[in-house]
Amino acid sequence: MKKISYKGCFLIFLISLLGCKRILDIENVSAFDPKKVWNDPQLAQAYLTNVYIKVFVGWPVNNGSNADELFGNLGVDAVTTNSDLFKIWPYVTIRNVNILLSEIDKGGLTAPVKDPIKGQAYFMRAFLYFNTIIYHGGVPIIDKPQEINDDLMVKRNSTKECFDFIESDLQKAAALLPDKYTGSNRGKIDKATVMAYLGRVLLYKASPQFHPANPYGNTDWAKAYEANKQAKDQLAALGYDLNPDYAGIWSKNNKGNKEAIFSVIYKKPNKTNGRQEDNCRPLSESKNSTGGDQPIWEMIEAYPMKDGFPPGFSPTYTYNLQTYWENRDPRFYASVVYNGATYELSGKAGRKQYTAAGIAHQDDIFGPGQNYPRTGFYPLKGMDPTLSQTEVTNNETDWIELRYAEVLLNFAEAANETGNTNEALDVLVRIRKRAGIDSGVDNRYGLGASLSRDDMRKAIYRERRIEFIFEGKRFNDLRRTRSLNEINGMSKNGLLATLKEGKNPTDGGVYLLKPEDFTYKVLPLLGNGTNIMSTPNTYYFFPIDKGEIDKNPNLLQNIGWDGGTFNPTLE
Repeated sequence: MKKISYKGCFLIFLISLLGCKRILDIENVSAFDPKKVWNDPQLAQAYLTNVYIKVFVGWPVNNGSNADELFGNLGVDAVTTNSDLFKIWPYVTIRNVNILLSEIDKGGLTAPVKDPIKGQAYFMRAFLYFNTIIYHGGVPIIDKPQEINDDLMVKRNSTKECFDFIESDLQKAAALLPDKYTGSNRGKIDKATVMAYLGRVLLYKASPQFHPANPYGNTDWAKAYEANKQAKDQLAALGYDLNPDYAGIWSKNNKGNKEAIFSVIYKKPNKTNGRQEDNCRPLSESKNSTGGDQPIWEMIEAYPMKDGFPPGFSPTYTYNLQTYWENRDPRFYASVVYNGATYELSGKAGRKQYTAAGIAHQDDIFGPGQNYPRTGFYPLKGMDPTLSQTEVTNNETDWIELRYAEVLLNFAEAANETGNTNEALDVLVRIRKRAGIDSGVDNRYGLGASLSRDDMRKAIYRERRIEFIFEGKRFNDLRRTRSLNEINGMSKNGLLATLKEGKNPTDGGVYLLKPEDFTYKVLPLLGNGTNIMSTPNTYYFFPIDKGEIDKNPNLLQNIGWDGGTFNPTLE
């Protein structure tokens, strides 16, 4: 921990709030009293807004590259104690939150102004600590601004102590916040946000990541069940529900849909391109960036058929590689762009996206010898096709950090592990019905006649993989459920499209070629012949950065990393 002057830190922070022009208007900057912030509602709100920006970063583009979702690779020894990969140490931002919570009661703000600010701050501190412990396990709990004379050589708290601290902060937040923000206040943390997030926290706490010796029989599952049931029911009473249209969840014209519990708001001119559309579009219709959120073939295979059964097992729809796109789960068409699919970018009516050599733009091709790594697929979820190529950085699609579908699936998982498998089934039916999957003669939406606890657990994991594509959950779900073995050693694949003999290549220029005008072959992605995924068991908890331990020898390293002795689990 670095020694930081409270007043110096606060002054720098205040300058960032007020901007150069306003701060230069103050006669004696060195004499400025930071406590004035807590007597001025606008300054206090500005302080809080600045913390929001540092805590909530928006769309997790390319997060799925660490899993079996997107292009990208975790090679052997990608994570070390010296590398920057998978290190979270947000104590600068935690300090900013602690300053607020330590100082705000000393000012003259009224309770109606002060309490919601404090509630949001408590939530953000919990949010920061939770994201840290799911990477590293227990870390030092710092709940006030450290001063120069404080003992800065702090030790790590246990993982249990950290979870208790997070839960306490969330309880404090809930007591200070209104039930639900709407209208111009959309995007603020409210009690609904807190309830949904507590469900996520307690689901992780109960999960195998933290209970390797007793993954499904530990008592934390009962607490996760009660918290997620309360969130599910109380949020429904507040008007939250599944959005009727899965594709519409991420439409810029559907802001504030009833599924969105807490969102990072994007709106021109102040905040745009959270979706990083310039990175995620086909390069032929973008600029300056490329390769973001490209699904791999294994992700495409994971989508069930229209009746909810896996490809090749459907009693209703036949499956063949050469017609892989036909009769799939409607969420596939709402999320993924494939060869020959209509993708009317930049206002080009009837435009189709091609990935085949000789048909596609050179920048968009998948196959051997190409200039750019491609998979044969592009993301659709959250994109704004109406933007012209020159305007791609103006994407205004909100990032939904918490949505009602997650609350339901968190509840389903906890329900199943506490013997309430029928309640879990009800959730999966509800999710699949909204997706547009066929009900089937038994009204079970492809979920089979009878599901054991183990079967239901696997079904929930599969549903999360499909429902949350591009939402940054897959890799942490594999870690949370101790399923990294599923991707350890895998070589990711793409899909090569080749125009059939007798078809006219020039038809591609006028968008006349359809998916069935091509043949398809699964091929390894660029560089994956020798560079396979490596996700050892030590990745269930990542190491504390060696630089932090060098500064503070009281920080013990995690077991499995450089002779570490700290146990990051709850056992």
